[in-house]
Amino acid sequence: MQQKNHGAGFPAVTQLPPGLLMTPPSPASDKVQDLLQSFHTAMLVTHTSTGSLHARPMEIAQAGSGSHVWFFTSTISPKTEEIRQDQDVLLTFQKDHQKYLSIIGTADLVTDQATLTAFWKESYRVWFPEGLQDPTLGLVHVIPLRAEYWDNSATQGVRYLYEIVKAQLSGTTPEINNPSSHGVVAPA
Repeated sequence: MQQKNHGAGFPAVTQLPPGLLMTPPSPASDKVQDLLQSFHTAMLVTHTSTGSLHARPMEIAQAGSGSHVWFFTSTISPKTEEIRQDQDVLLTFQKDHQKYLSIIGTADLVTDQATLTAFWKESYRVWFPEGLQDPTLGLVHVIPLRAEYWDNSATQGVRYLYEIVKAQLSGTTPEINNPSSHGVVAPA
């Protein structure tokens, strides 16, 4: 993986490592991309300096092609220091007890003004009152390496409920092997 420094001590990935983006499009990777569009927030999990895990909710600024995820942040926040020490992160998403997604990835910080402007919404002034002029404004950019999803909405939800009831009545475990309900996208 080639890296280039974007400032604030963060390397920015210029050539992606093997992973989610490097796999050919498939129903599972398309499903991850579709599900990603239904979430507004995520839990971003980083590693502290002592090696423990630290999770916090983040508003999604952009869920881009290839399942890249972007979040606005201050470049002087504890999360950015944790990412400086260890770029491996986990994102978790949940919606309405029906849709779930986890993404393991690599994080970098982007401070490029054109990118900040492209993703900026005025509602972010709640956290960044100076807006785009804030000298500590940055984006955490998560490059996905592995994703796993569970989708029990719509017809998948009906099938899921059927399998649950069938398992309860027969004293067995449910057979939930439908790729539209659950799947993993990872390097081969």
